[in-house]
Amino acid sequence: MADEADVEEIEIRLFLEAINARYGYDLRDYAATSMRRRVLVALARSGFAHLGELQHRVLIDPSLFAVVLSDLTVRVSEMFRDPSFYRTFRASVIPVLRTYPLLRIWHTGCATGEEVYASAILLTEEGLYDRAQIYATDLSPQALEAAKQGVYSAEQLATFSDNYEKSGGTSSFASFYTAAYDRIAIKESLRRHISFFQHNLVSDHVFGEMHVIFCRNVLIYFGAELRDRVLDKFTQSLCPGGFLCLGSSERLSRSGRAGGFTDFAASERIYRHHAQ
Repeated sequence: MADEADVEEIEIRLFLEAINARYGYDLRDYAATSMRRRVLVALARSGFAHLGELQHRVLIDPSLFAVVLSDLTVRVSEMFRDPSFYRTFRASVIPVLRTYPLLRIWHTGCATGEEVYASAILLTEEGLYDRAQIYATDLSPQALEAAKQGVYSAEQLATFSDNYEKSGGTSSFASFYTAAYDRIAIKESLRRHISFFQHNLVSDHVFGEMHVIFCRNVLIYFGAELRDRVLDKFTQSLCPGGFLCLGSSERLSRSGRAGGFTDFAASERIYRHHAQ
């Protein structure tokens, strides 16, 4: 007979299987100890006594799924995370973007907004912010609310500043925020051209004529079929010659839906869409 620990392991596996079958988010291959901790956190926050109850409600209530997903996929986000990516973007992508009179940029899975504001800072320094419109989306309403506020712990400031300098920043990072007590707040001038709203990358509508899509460290949560569907969405959303930017642990394959993209700066996971 299975002991209590074995039963819990089975319940968690069935919970993750159900999420994958219903919503397409494949979380089954993540480290068991870490995922167990995240599932139990989600259960505690839900108020349900048993995981089976939470599973039932998640399957019939997409809004609850969005909340639970935030607990299960705790994405680490920093301003100018992976500085070499931003150096390459500044040196190689920005010159192309200068050729457009207007810019449309989509940050998918924007989490709490750090990378959105990083791109806003970069565009400001390059004199392109006033011609840009940035769309920042996420499935989680809680993450979006934090992103809209643009307020972060002062404990993160040293990391943000260090990343900014290593990314090739041309100003003082302090010029982009105000500080009070133990918080920093992104200045309003960086938020004027950013629209935040909830969006399900899997099932919701596409965006048209985007020049850049940032989808960094999101596809790692998707199974192969779902990745193909999302890549289809990106090919429909990007203008010819538009850029797709992925996370450092993500890579496009050479076949299937990735066939609509060519390497632009593959070492930094920057790809370019070409018309088929």
